[in-house]
Amino acid sequence: MATTQSGAEGLQSLPALLQRNATAFADAPAYREKELGIWQCWSWSETQKEIEALALGLINLGVREGDFIAIIGRNRPYLYWSMVAAQSVGAVPVPLYQDAVAEEMAYVLGHCGARFVIASDQEQADKVIEIQDQLHQFEHLIYLDARGMRKYDHHQLHQFSHVQDQGRAAYDEWITDLNDRRNKLTYDSTCVMLYTSGTTGKPKGVVLSNRNVIESAKNASEFDGLTHSEDILSYLPMAWVGDFIFSIGQAYWCGFCVNCPESADTMITDLREIGPTYFFAPPRVFETQLTSVMIRMEDAGALKKRMFHHFMSHAKKVGGLILDGKPVGLADRLKYAIGDALVYGPLKDTLGLGRVRVGYTAGEAIGPEIFEFYRSLGINLKQLYGQTEATVFITVQPDGEVRADTVGVPAPDVEIRIDDSGEIFYRSPGVFVEYYNNPDSTASTKDAEGWVATGDAGFIEEDSGHLRIIDRAKDVGKMANGAMFAPKYVENKLKFYPDILEAVLFGNGRDRCVAFINIDLTAVGNWAERNNIAYASYQELAGHPRVLETIQEHVETVNRSVAEDPMLSGCQVHRFVVLHKELDADDGEMTRTRKVRRRIVEEKFADIIGALYDGSGSVSTVTEVTYEDGRKGSISATLNIRDAAVMPIAQKMAAE
Repeated sequence: MATTQSGAEGLQSLPALLQRNATAFADAPAYREKELGIWQCWSWSETQKEIEALALGLINLGVREGDFIAIIGRNRPYLYWSMVAAQSVGAVPVPLYQDAVAEEMAYVLGHCGARFVIASDQEQADKVIEIQDQLHQFEHLIYLDARGMRKYDHHQLHQFSHVQDQGRAAYDEWITDLNDRRNKLTYDSTCVMLYTSGTTGKPKGVVLSNRNVIESAKNASEFDGLTHSEDILSYLPMAWVGDFIFSIGQAYWCGFCVNCPESADTMITDLREIGPTYFFAPPRVFETQLTSVMIRMEDAGALKKRMFHHFMSHAKKVGGLILDGKPVGLADRLKYAIGDALVYGPLKDTLGLGRVRVGYTAGEAIGPEIFEFYRSLGINLKQLYGQTEATVFITVQPDGEVRADTVGVPAPDVEIRIDDSGEIFYRSPGVFVEYYNNPDSTASTKDAEGWVATGDAGFIEEDSGHLRIIDRAKDVGKMANGAMFAPKYVENKLKFYPDILEAVLFGNGRDRCVAFINIDLTAVGNWAERNNIAYASYQELAGHPRVLETIQEHVETVNRSVAEDPMLSGCQVHRFVVLHKELDADDGEMTRTRKVRRRIVEEKFADIIGALYDGSGSVSTVTEVTYEDGRKGSISATLNIRDAAVMPIAQKMAAE
């Protein structure tokens, strides 16, 4: 591949970009973190010194070029610094999901052979210590938060600040080595290794080079006109490629500020205080925010409620058109401006999205109604389609061409093709180097010409050039009558309702579709309190007759909508059950990025699926669960199975 402009400028690694930013944006904020209710700030020049001290400390501790350094914890400047410090010494950072249990960590740490681990606190350190007997290559653990760590055996444990202090003290001894290691880094050097979520099997280590990360960050930043003046809130898992490219790749390319919330519990408050200009969230976050809005409106006074619904109805009609610069009548613009002053503006500020200039959602499809709700407020929310193996970006939506039913056009420098089976393939500078120690999977995913199989099915619209995703290729099937089965389409429509947290559709090869539903405990619990309905557990509330009636109304409304689509009208839900427990990553039913593991769910709840298809009115089941402390247990339940009204198949299909 030809040397790019960034390569020609010598900016072939993140440490090189750090050196540039420390000069070009020396006093500008690089990181903020809220601690004990107060925002702490580090400039780019201060950040460069912190990272250099840590890098020197790592060399002093014995880190060699090519070593893997695992990084575990919530979003904190120190852990982002750890990734760049690891790169600076020629090592490879491997961020792990902080909510992973010790057994999951053991697989990743053993697979990559990490000699060093940097952990945020006692909880994460304990997980590593619990499994260290399985990690024959493990040598040292560096911990950030010293609380609770005083009485531990410190032969292999080191406090983060002490490692930095030792690095500063050994500056004269190791600075030449550090400079030599930094200068060796090229576009083809490994930048990071990120593990896939393991939806269908064991996680795979995706090796991304400096070329992958920097070219992807540069192209995406230029596409959206990002500058060093942006503010982002970094709250998503550091082990996820989306956070890595936004909070490190683009942050270092543009030189903008990364803001870290105090905790997951204060994220919404911190979001309001920062008011990011560039914001990314998976659909689940937008769904949760919308649920919160709807709950508050149910508790509002009659006048406020009427005003909200009146202006939101108008926003739904013209908000997206105004945002896209399309023609809208003067009277409608005036009414929208009034709505902005009274409803939309205050609501955006409450959500923390009042300053957002560019917003993205990805990870899985977002419900069209949810997507259009945010855009109707004037928030420039767009969809992108990407993968870890693509260093995120495969398609993006240009301003003025944003639609809920497509994921946009190929991102800059990305080529896309659709094979005869409908599977999507892409090729770009962001295509991963390899799956670590897994040549067979690498060869089956990426061919000799650099084309990568996404595993997703879709098609490119002839008139617009936009890509439409139907579903995961392995999940798309056919009903017994030959009609298309695409579960995600229906599931997303169901999840639009604030009281439905998750939905899983079944029907491939069958004569009809059935569904599992998870209620949203926050939304339904709030409804129960307003209606003086007492409940003692999730299970009891999920089985309440009035809850089941409400969910049935939602299912039947979705059926009416699905029936209007000629291609997918066969995917209406005939029968459903509200599950007695939430699908949980700790129970193996979801990935750490909240994607349903369909095969596991289907196997685990086979008795319930059987009852849905055999006409039973109820089913008794026993399910194994994992408690927060790792203990196993089981819960028993008798579930009410409901029949839902289905609509006649769309006329277009009937005519065919």
